[in-house]
Amino acid sequence: MHDRFIIGCMSGTSIDGLDAALIQISGTGPSLRAGFIAADSAPFNDLAPRLRAIASQQPVTAGDIARAAADLTSLHAGLCTRLWNAHAPAIAPTPAPSLISVHGQTLFHQPPLSWQLMQPAGLARAMRAPVVFDLRAADIAAGGQGAPLTPLADMYFFRGFGDIGEPLAIANLGGFCNITMLPPGRADPAAITAADLCPCNNLLDEISRRLLHTPFDADGAAAAQGDINTEALEDLEGIFIALSGSRRSLGTGDETGEWISRYRSRLSAHTLAATACEAIAQRIADATREAPTLLLAGGGVKNLSLRRAIASCASSRVLLTDDAGLPAPSREAAAWALLGALCQDRQPISLPAVTGAQSPAPICGAWVYPPHS
Repeated sequence: MHDRFIIGCMSGTSIDGLDAALIQISGTGPSLRAGFIAADSAPFNDLAPRLRAIASQQPVTAGDIARAAADLTSLHAGLCTRLWNAHAPAIAPTPAPSLISVHGQTLFHQPPLSWQLMQPAGLARAMRAPVVFDLRAADIAAGGQGAPLTPLADMYFFRGFGDIGEPLAIANLGGFCNITMLPPGRADPAAITAADLCPCNNLLDEISRRLLHTPFDADGAAAAQGDINTEALEDLEGIFIALSGSRRSLGTGDETGEWISRYRSRLSAHTLAATACEAIAQRIADATREAPTLLLAGGGVKNLSLRRAIASCASSRVLLTDDAGLPAPSREAAAWALLGALCQDRQPISLPAVTGAQSPAPICGAWVYPPHS
């Protein structure tokens, strides 16, 4: 079988933009090997508040949702076209990608209810490639949480990094923070542990939107100017512990906006941002203390205050996934591309011990094909 060139698309729960990653897959099924080629991203711009309104349960019309879905699909098509045209001609033997694997925009997630908005038919036609989407649904139908799904992809991308005789931790700093713990040897999917930990960029961005009137805290500059407030920190830590203790994937309704409301009149935005960074860092440090090395990924790596807090709290050596060959902001999109390859090979992508689904793990993904494929 020829190598496959697959694009993965990820629009996270922070609802700020779309990431796409192009990877090369050699082999099939459990023996496949993946290599990162390139990535690109596109902001949501005026689409962001429209999607955020739907996700926050504000009243909208069916027409509003349909227009948002169509615009989201157009954004996917434009970004995938740009990524493919920029990098594929020099390496790919085919005029179109082998596959596009799409997450869609999470607008509601309280299993067994979950909704990732996407209209894949337009993307399949535009890219002349099959599209796999709705990768969570089969796991949820089997009684699982539908998340996290990236741990298996982490095994393929990072199984050869560092000392494979030691466990390896990967923390994704996305809208919510989730972790993967790869066991020594890193070749046994059944020994992987993973979990959603706490709100991350969702919380930090909400502080910025509500108190700083900016979409996000660029480079963590506001947090760097704040002090950590003990009362607010202990309060937020209690919220995080309660969320992780629920043993479920995090999503709609877990954004901790009430915590911001409790303290916004007494504490500055800078102090709230610094305190939130510290609470997130402590949760990550507690969850990954058994791993000598911790790799950070996700858009949150751009927040230098958050990274400093994690490095200060963690007992592990803290690196970025860049050090393992996968750019940190592109890890989820690349993971989604790899999971799409496994779906194409009719391999399970969810781990029942992680998601709570019934064994054996289901075959995930729904498919749309381009004309004359």
